[in-house]
Amino acid sequence: MTPRTWLTTLAAASLFPLLAQAAAEQQYPSEEGQLTVSTVADGLRNPWALAFLPGGKDMLVTERPGNLRIINAQGKVGPPLAGVPKVWAEGQGGLLDVVLSPEFSKDRTVYLSYAEEGSDGKAGTAVGRGQLSQDQARLENFTVIFRQQPKLSVGNHFGSRLVFDRNGYLFIALGENNQRPTAQDLDKLQGKIVRILPDGEVPKDNPFVGRDNVRPEIWSFGHRNQQGAALNPWTGKLWTHEHGPRGGDEINIPEPGKNYGWPIATHGINYSLLPIPEAKGKHVDGMVDPHHVWEKSPGISGMAFYDNPTFKAWDHNLFIGALATQELIRLQLDGDKVVHEERLLGELKARIRDVRVGPDGYLYVLTDAKDGALLKVGLQEG
Repeated sequence: MTPRTWLTTLAAASLFPLLAQAAAEQQYPSEEGQLTVSTVADGLRNPWALAFLPGGKDMLVTERPGNLRIINAQGKVGPPLAGVPKVWAEGQGGLLDVVLSPEFSKDRTVYLSYAEEGSDGKAGTAVGRGQLSQDQARLENFTVIFRQQPKLSVGNHFGSRLVFDRNGYLFIALGENNQRPTAQDLDKLQGKIVRILPDGEVPKDNPFVGRDNVRPEIWSFGHRNQQGAALNPWTGKLWTHEHGPRGGDEINIPEPGKNYGWPIATHGINYSLLPIPEAKGKHVDGMVDPHHVWEKSPGISGMAFYDNPTFKAWDHNLFIGALATQELIRLQLDGDKVVHEERLLGELKARIRDVRVGPDGYLYVLTDAKDGALLKVGLQEG
């Protein structure tokens, strides 16, 4: 080999990682410029949620069949962590959301929501917490802090998203287990948002504390199947979204003690094309109208406010995944008002289960499939 050939070969070898990265990155159009999309990891089994560990290099990712894994910045997928609870992986059930304690740097506590089987073969949503071991191989001392009661699901509508507010209260957004009337029953935890302390105790200022035959955990009620929740970084308020039936997916800003209508007030109809039996219209006095509604259901899941300087065009935007229409939805906000909507990544033809904003300002998206993927989405602003 001549010196010139050797130098050419060496130069090509040194550039190979960059060329491979460029080849792996795809571009798609958007109103604000070209989207860049690269696959961080694939081969995930129905991934459901992700959370960034401190430092922004490692991510916890749940897989619905029951695995919690760590994926590093290079896309290496670790083995399932030990110490994760047994889950009821039937229908829509399984291992669901994951969030870190607000004091994670001190207590290393990880919170999980999941479907839990009852004694009669039905299931409900449970939430527990454990400490991530120093070697990041297991959850230690896992303890259940919340159980949805009664257990009514035969495989549908578990919710469930977990959000800590600025005061350290934990909100749990729950589905109604596909048992419509229970969303209005205050002695049941179906179709509710509950608010608890980090150890599972009920705050004394919850709206229904002290009421007879009412679950004191309840913050709001009249919800259907809530698969998105996030804290608005500019107001500190909780936002949630939920699946309608056939039509009527909606965003809410839940207030304490308020009734959000399901199944009495809804913009949707049954999948059979017949009306919802209990429905009385899109607006019912005494019930709160949706903050934002889709008459045709995208099948929304996951929610992330964009509050990062990396991509200026996305400032004050809200990103939501769509399962049915297989898109990433971008909502432009003016204060709390939704003023514009854009549908993104339809070219991928992938069910988007979760979306989060990484410490680097990129969007991290999970696709819901038996061979699911973690995608990194950026923007080349035009």
